[in-house]
Amino acid sequence: MGKDTIANIITSIRNADLNKKRTVRIASTNITENIVKILLREGFIENVRKHQESNKCFLVLTLRHRRTRKGIYRTILKRISRPGLRIYSNYQQIPKILGGMGIVILSTSRGIMTDREARLEKIGGEILCYIW
Repeated sequence: MGKDTIANIITSIRNADLNKKRTVRIASTNITENIVKILLREGFIENVRKHQESNKCFLVLTLRHRRTRKGIYRTILKRISRPGLRIYSNYQQIPKILGGMGIVILSTSRGIMTDREARLEKIGGEILCYIW
């Protein structure tokens, strides 16, 4: 694995969602904690616990699986900006995912926030990922 912690947590959540697992354990850093807070607030995950073993902190996420008539609704996460190619946007050009149904997570000068919050505060930043 590389040093891209955001890609690691996105991949862990996506793999657990595809395998219908209820919990995921990811490494705890400031960036991952902020992203998990946004996922919790937006309703993509149910619960977060902090777990420590042998001087390493982990976040244990409880995923939310939604049922529809045709089966289980999947949460789709897509990494946009990566270490080799950073994608920046000002607040007017932040994309709307599914006409506003999905969210864009941005890293701004005021911290990690969603696209709606960035538009309200009129600040742009690095587009980290799309979630719908």
